[in-house]
Amino acid sequence: MADIGTLEKVREMFRNDRFATEMGAVIDELGDHYARVSLVINEHHKNAVGGVMGGVYFTLADFAFAVASNWQQPGVVGLNCDASFIGVPKTERIIAEARLIKDGRTICCYNVEIKDEKDNPIAAVQCVGFRKA
Repeated sequence: MADIGTLEKVREMFRNDRFATEMGAVIDELGDHYARVSLVINEHHKNAVGGVMGGVYFTLADFAFAVASNWQQPGVVGLNCDASFIGVPKTERIIAEARLIKDGRTICCYNVEIKDEKDNPIAAVQCVGFRKA
């Protein structure tokens, strides 16, 4: 895992990813082609019936993918993301972990798991990215 100095530099690098960061997403941990980000759910994340808006989960997954795929070598942009919303959080904090599953010359693929703090699955997301030359 990355040291605290590296973590702070990456947090600064992604500070301008304003939609995610202003929504409350925080970078918690980094590894080789890996990132863990989290978010504390509050009222502005909820939909009309009191559940968490699907866009919150998608944004957290997209942010985890962006950090994992770019913190070591910037230049990856998303081509496609497929999200399945499979559960409801039982805790206020949710966690997204992005892991590389395929790293080609120009195309990469990451799996992102979103869980609550009790390890209950919330969403499964697969992100395909393109590495700009």
